[in-house]
Amino acid sequence: MIGDAEAVAVAAFPYPRSTWKSIADYIELMKPELTSLSVLTALCAFYVAHTGIWSSIDTWLVTNLALGTTLVGGGAGALNQYLERKYDGMMKRTEKRPLPSGRLTPEAVLFFGIFISSAGLVELTFLVNGLTGFLAVVTLTTYLFLYTPLKRISPIATTIGGIPGALPPMMGWAAARNGISYEVIVFFAILFLWQMPHFFSLAWLYKKDYARAGYKLLTVEDESGTKTSRHILANCAALIPISLIPSVLGMTSTVYFIGTLVAGIAFLFFGIMFAVSFFSTEGDKLARTNFFARRLFFASLVYLPVILFLMVIDKR
Repeated sequence: MIGDAEAVAVAAFPYPRSTWKSIADYIELMKPELTSLSVLTALCAFYVAHTGIWSSIDTWLVTNLALGTTLVGGGAGALNQYLERKYDGMMKRTEKRPLPSGRLTPEAVLFFGIFISSAGLVELTFLVNGLTGFLAVVTLTTYLFLYTPLKRISPIATTIGGIPGALPPMMGWAAARNGISYEVIVFFAILFLWQMPHFFSLAWLYKKDYARAGYKLLTVEDESGTKTSRHILANCAALIPISLIPSVLGMTSTVYFIGTLVAGIAFLFFGIMFAVSFFSTEGDKLARTNFFARRLFFASLVYLPVILFLMVIDKR
């Protein structure tokens, strides 16, 4: 049965249903959940970096920043799926994606990924500024040519992957100021540290999937969960003082400081619960650790938007 959104689209624009399904497949290629996060962090950093009042923001510049970041992020997602199409087909979590399921051809995905990522790079370079475009190039290339192949070689891939994941705020900052200052390093550090518990909790839930596809991730090689727990706790703990630096630097004030401190302690609590779950002897250990990994993952989805919201409303 056609979903409500698709039904409305078909009614308004009476193209064949297959056309709408094809469009949905291309949108899925762009990994909208990850791409939207990149856009959100870029826009947040842009706003914090903007030195004037709200009404003085250049809407044309912001629009091009948002659209260009969307195109680069979406292109990276599509090209990542092109490169990993064989392995996506080996995992239950990804076997129904457009490429492994056969809904789209590799050639079509390759062209689509190159086209929209190139369009995004051109837009960011010429309609925002050269520094933002350069940072976008670094983001795209490190994601595709370092992180993607390293996942099959070494657990260090997750750390390397944190770099392109934490660069969008620097793009937003560069767009606002046409330069990079020390304050934006805090944005980078927060996003980098946040990604570790976020990814490791998800990777623990799908460790069998990753192992089946031959990925050399920490969660695959860490049968006991000890190393995974330590990495999660270390990054959650480090997030607390690092996330408070914007207030120390005068970028934000008391509301952000208190709210972020509470959010950081709560996030750390979920990390502790995940770590403690390995020591209990009651019930099914895998089911128990998966339960707390899932809670940690959802906590990560709440944590980041909360501190970004606090940063925006409490900007000095």
